[in-house]
Amino acid sequence: MPYDEYYSEANLTIPAFIQQRLKEIVDGFSVYRKTNRLLEIGFGEGSLLAAAKRAGWDAEGVEVSHGAIDHARAAGLKVFCGSLTEANFSTECFDVVLASELIEHLPDPRALIIEVARILRPGGLFWATTPNGSGVSAKTVGMDWTVISPPEHLQLFSASGVRQLLAEGGFRDIRIASHGVNVFEIIHHYRARRMNDRAPASGDAPAGFDRVRSGYKLNESLTTNPIGLVVKYVANSALRFTRLGDSLKITAIK
Repeated sequence: MPYDEYYSEANLTIPAFIQQRLKEIVDGFSVYRKTNRLLEIGFGEGSLLAAAKRAGWDAEGVEVSHGAIDHARAAGLKVFCGSLTEANFSTECFDVVLASELIEHLPDPRALIIEVARILRPGGLFWATTPNGSGVSAKTVGMDWTVISPPEHLQLFSASGVRQLLAEGGFRDIRIASHGVNVFEIIHHYRARRMNDRAPASGDAPAGFDRVRSGYKLNESLTTNPIGLVVKYVANSALRFTRLGDSLKITAIK
């Protein structure tokens, strides 16, 4: 899928409440800081990369979208336009490599994992997220789940599939947790069925539904008040225990 037109002004910004969560994520990388070098592959709108830079990392990014590259350079970020292999980084030169919502886009995720292992120093961290093909939305919404959207998304992983992929790539201490569920999408799906709307074809979003914006709306409602934080904590604890969260959070050590 060509990505030059993938990013626009509408999706190159994130809500302000997300910034605190990004800081918390980046703070968790501090124990791996030796060379002080961090790389994000497919950084998109660049907020996680910017958070790493603010935390003092020598942060770099790789992205195939020219729009995202221009946006990142305007923000003063150090970025390369192209694939990870085209960037041709030195062997074992990074403490941390990030790939948020990326591997599901790739025709050959194994090749990326092998290259990540090459450029990470021994003991370095690979941190990634990807949709959970065995999560609650996949099980309840099925082929109408908006994550199933070829040619944008070419892969859909289970936790065991990700674990096998990383182990074959030479990683150890692989930890995978599932969290999050977009209840708005599930509600919208069943409401549409009750109203006898046209059943969306595989890869189509339900009419009038925006998965990303609705996800932001849900997160904001839960994180901006004390009761919502408790609800979110309890829900994510249950989703981690049952492994039914819609997103897989992945950490692995080189």
